[in-house]
Amino acid sequence: MAKARARLSREEINALPLFRYEGKVSLIHTDQELNRALERLNSSAELGFDTETPPSFRKGQSNNPSLIQLALEDEVFLFHFKWRPPDPELAALLENRAVVKAGVAVHDDMRFLQSVFPFSPGAVVDLGDVARRNNIEAHGLRGLAALFLGLRISKIEHCSDWGRRGLSIKQIRYAATDAWISRALYCKMREAGLDFSSE
Repeated sequence: MAKARARLSREEINALPLFRYEGKVSLIHTDQELNRALERLNSSAELGFDTETPPSFRKGQSNNPSLIQLALEDEVFLFHFKWRPPDPELAALLENRAVVKAGVAVHDDMRFLQSVFPFSPGAVVDLGDVARRNNIEAHGLRGLAALFLGLRISKIEHCSDWGRRGLSIKQIRYAATDAWISRALYCKMREAGLDFSSE
């Protein structure tokens, strides 16, 4: 059982099957697409959450996030600020205390997003913090996915150019995978009986 171990070694992780989310991914461009996405997302009890930020190659310079990923079990929605600026309805979803937004380093992601548009995050669960509270040495998404789901995820696209308008298929699948894995991890960690009390 995953809870019996604190982490897997790098060798053990590399021996696991590589996972990439191959399900439905919806990129939000139009008002109609936004309305459908928000209807589905606001009616869910838990969402996988992640953001992507263009890398900075100058010392002391940082960029703002340009992509938000929100995952259901059967669909992942991508909100790219190059396609449309953040909508008030998206801010309201991030504030919605009835819908859990689960991810790794999610408090940092929310703080960086607040520099892009104003909102007050609600029902945010940081899976890395949950792991620390339960004496689990794996805190990152890759380590937790290996430990609890028996899957290896790639981080190759992490430093690619997320600010460009036209994302590649590899970028889209990478972004969707991170959000979908975050939701799956949240469900699995709750199922394992971990302490979520202060989240």
